[in-house]
Amino acid sequence: MAVPVSNKILTFAVVATGTLLATGAPHRADAPERGLVSACVQEAAIEGTAQEADALNATQQALVDHLSRRFYIAKAATERMVGAAYRAAHEVGLDPLLVLAVIAIESRFNPIAESVMGAKGLMQIIPKYHLDKLRAAGGEDAVLDPEANIAVGARILQEYVYRTGTLEAGLQSYNGSLRDNSAQYAQKVFAERLRLEQVLRERNVHVAASS
Repeated sequence: MAVPVSNKILTFAVVATGTLLATGAPHRADAPERGLVSACVQEAAIEGTAQEADALNATQQALVDHLSRRFYIAKAATERMVGAAYRAAHEVGLDPLLVLAVIAIESRFNPIAESVMGAKGLMQIIPKYHLDKLRAAGGEDAVLDPEANIAVGARILQEYVYRTGTLEAGLQSYNGSLRDNSAQYAQKVFAERLRLEQVLRERNVHVAASS
């Protein structure tokens, strides 16, 4: 359950850029060879990108198959949630498997779940504590939109992790149980994440989520 964050945290994104090495202009007779080498390099780069995309798709598909069966939800809905978890995790720098684990613990992938405390949606966000984030995502009603809920929930969790300094403490804060020295909530999430990772390993799928 996402509880309030008292301080706004600035999230810094680091964008990696490539370096292009240029050489002196070769003789005109070398132009055809240069063109062939360039084409081969470009083709290899495109092929590598496609292979990475296929691996990522295979990872997500394996998770979709597992989660849809385990929680009795339609594959189309599961695909939407898994995809949203990967996008949200990438945006804030979290492990997608961790985000999916939080969803599993918080709501069992029920997008309209609501607790007696007023926590709503997949990541059990309490709207009154996070109105600024929900407004940025489309308004208070966005809490029941799967993609918006995951995006906001992931950002809340990232802020707690940044604020407390550790993943365990961040998870405990997210649950409103920071004073629990046994960190039961965090341990549940870690165990769920490990379960998801094991599913991928059993299917011989690259665990791209931790990269």
